[in-house]
Amino acid sequence: MNEKELVQLNNKKREQLTKENRKYYEEMLVYIRLTYSKAYLETEEILSELIDHLLEAQQEGKTAEDVFGNNPKQYADDIIGELPNMVTKERLKMFFMAIFYFFAVSTIFSGIIEIFMSGSLVKGYYIGSEAIRTLVSIPVALLIVYVSLQYLRWACFKNINKIKEFFILWLWGTLSVGIFVVIFLLLPDVGPFMDIHIFVVFGIGIILFLAGHFMRKSM
Repeated sequence: MNEKELVQLNNKKREQLTKENRKYYEEMLVYIRLTYSKAYLETEEILSELIDHLLEAQQEGKTAEDVFGNNPKQYADDIIGELPNMVTKERLKMFFMAIFYFFAVSTIFSGIIEIFMSGSLVKGYYIGSEAIRTLVSIPVALLIVYVSLQYLRWACFKNINKIKEFFILWLWGTLSVGIFVVIFLLLPDVGPFMDIHIFVVFGIGIILFLAGHFMRKSM
């Protein structure tokens, strides 16, 4: 059974859990899955074993806390410590998948903004400036993703007020977008100028998205 099949099976099994047990288990599931450095298949296999164990205990009237203890984070950390690391090939695929998806979205979004802001179907690019933006955007995007994942893992097993959590996520999202806006505004125009039709921009975005999708399917 591959990762996708295990995920689908896990989703179905979770429907059999009580509300309290599901909340407990899903916190562990998110926390473990967000440990992106571990092998996918082995991660999903251990999550499948955990839910099977919990379902059996639930039939006996036990709760998730009875099974896994009152410190789910420590229990999850112990499990993560036993999981094998992702091989270099898989890490590279994940890296390129993220890069392709990021530039696919940013390329298509820039085309849409151009249409609404100027009403033109032609967008001008300074080749040198775009190359610099690309080189700068990659580490910045990876840093933003890393910080976002760390926050999501930190938020697991904590009863954070929904309004407070919304405000934190909104603030971080605004800051992330603002960083890229600053990068694009501060960089000077460098290199030869080229006009590109918006449909070509969209086409490039679609190609990048398909490349990211191919990487994801191959993992």
